[in-house]
Amino acid sequence: METYFAPIEREESLAEPDDFLMATATQMRLVLNRLLFACVCICSALLSGLALPAHAERIKDLATIQGVRPNQLIGYGLVVGLDGSGDQTTQTPFTVQSLQSMLTQLGITLPPGTSLQLRNVAAVMVTATLPPFAQPGQQVDITVSSLGNARSLRGGTLLMTPLKGADGSVYAVAQGNVLVGGAGAAAGGSKVTINHLSAGRVPNGATVERAVATPFLLSDRIRLELNTTDFSTSALVADAINKRFGGDASMPLDGRVIEVRAPAQPAERVRFMAELENID
Repeated sequence: METYFAPIEREESLAEPDDFLMATATQMRLVLNRLLFACVCICSALLSGLALPAHAERIKDLATIQGVRPNQLIGYGLVVGLDGSGDQTTQTPFTVQSLQSMLTQLGITLPPGTSLQLRNVAAVMVTATLPPFAQPGQQVDITVSSLGNARSLRGGTLLMTPLKGADGSVYAVAQGNVLVGGAGAAAGGSKVTINHLSAGRVPNGATVERAVATPFLLSDRIRLELNTTDFSTSALVADAINKRFGGDASMPLDGRVIEVRAPAQPAERVRFMAELENID
């Protein structure tokens, strides 16, 4: 008896090569479309951000008031109480001369021919900035800098020093303990210094004794000075002021100065200026 075995047909488990390539290409197109859509969204967001209107600058950011400014003060003084780090008096004779003059003013007379060999005194220059509208009794910070060959001002005390303006008048008096931000040490012939030891500060070290006259309250008009000369900005600022306060409230004089008509009363003028400087 013959046995007949029918041939078994083998099913193909893998797709044809053409079908595989087509599926891969479809997936790549989907990925590219998603990337393109993301790029379009990002560009739209950037363009919308650039299209937003810019915030207008206030007048206080563009200009200052003529005559309302700080003033520089300077004075010469002595720092005492140093731990052997002061001026070498043989090389800085003006330190000894200043000390002798100060002692004479205090009623102390040194014998003729006395040679002072001091290492705890230093001649210094004192500088300060007097803010606008500063009144007598107000305190300001000062900077103390060595004028001779003192090695350090750490631990020293500045004696009473008058501070003068450019006109030679005394506007403040300084005195106090000097704060030095640096540090130094020496041993065995080696020396290490951090920051600067020959200069320091005295917070609230000067007391204002005289106010600086300002034209702010001396005239019925004030002048605004632009930070940068620009005729277009000058005209725009004047137009904005006239729009807020009236047609003839201000007038541009040139590319930097705008003249503004202001109230005569100080209280009204302060409120007027507060509103003026916040105009966009």
